[in-house]
Amino acid sequence: MRKSILVAGAVAIVAALNAFSQAAPPRQPAPPPYTCDPVNPNATPEARALLKTLCNLTGKGILSGQHNFPNQHSQDTDKVFAATGKYPAIWGSDFGFLDGEDKDSIIHRDLMIEEAKKQAAAGSIIYLCWHMLRPTEDEPGKAGENGRPSESWRGSVQAKLTDEQWLELITPDTPLHKRWEKYMDTAAGFLKQLQDAHIPVLWRPMHENNGGFFWWGGRPGQFGTAQLFREVYYRMVNVHHLDNLIWVWNQNGPAPFGEFHQFFPGQSFVDVVSYDNYRTLDDRYYWEILDLANGKPISLGEVGTPPSADVLKSQPKWVWFMDWGGGVDRQADRLKTAYGNPWVLSRGDPLPK
Repeated sequence: MRKSILVAGAVAIVAALNAFSQAAPPRQPAPPPYTCDPVNPNATPEARALLKTLCNLTGKGILSGQHNFPNQHSQDTDKVFAATGKYPAIWGSDFGFLDGEDKDSIIHRDLMIEEAKKQAAAGSIIYLCWHMLRPTEDEPGKAGENGRPSESWRGSVQAKLTDEQWLELITPDTPLHKRWEKYMDTAAGFLKQLQDAHIPVLWRPMHENNGGFFWWGGRPGQFGTAQLFREVYYRMVNVHHLDNLIWVWNQNGPAPFGEFHQFFPGQSFVDVVSYDNYRTLDDRYYWEILDLANGKPISLGEVGTPPSADVLKSQPKWVWFMDWGGGVDRQADRLKTAYGNPWVLSRGDPLPK
């Protein structure tokens, strides 16, 4: 009797498993291995070559980078050379947001683009971001007087949109969305000049987007900041046909574990996953960024000082760092140490095989 019960139970289990296997959806195939192709299928040969360079560099060295404020052209890059005898491999700048002759002025954006062309001709990789005003305000913002901070910084770049304004912003054909499109169109015109000159650009829009200190940031979920990043991609690629851009997605730390995932726009919109930190470069953020990248290159989008040799030993897959502008004079000795590290690559250095 007991044996028959066990047999009947086994038969029932097998029948249930068969029924489940028939009802269960087929297992999805594993994604193909990353081939280092840009997310934009129409990417220019120059952009493709740049991304291949970053992929090949992974785990073999790190490119040095230096940010320069848009109205100061190459001031900080030149200071790095004066301190170290080497030029950074990457020249970085910003589209700015102020009037007048402030360091963040937009009045001379044409000269910033000319500097980018000059730097590219000298062998630098070009890297651009944008501290943009809220689309509720018109450019340019008002610069501060007598050395005081600009009201447009706190009152616009770092101000908030209401939830209602945000919904309008990400909804096509609404007035606020159209105002935002005009901002994108302005930047696109300058980026097109670089494309016409066959210059690829590491493009880092809506940077530090997990932080709540910029109007575009701090909104998790698929209809938050991630959606705005996708909107930037659609506008630049599908409307303006900017195919010279390598799309750099950027997060800020310190941050709670798992927060970065809540802002990720999807693998189809990101070529490089990057991380900013002005404190300690803890290993856990490195591993979290690596996990999100899923084989794509990773970088240090902004740092207050170049990473130490010890950090680079424990976190060897960063492919560049970008030292932010304005701090070169305070860290000449650190720069000498960093640029003297054979792992750190300067402009003109042979790339590892």
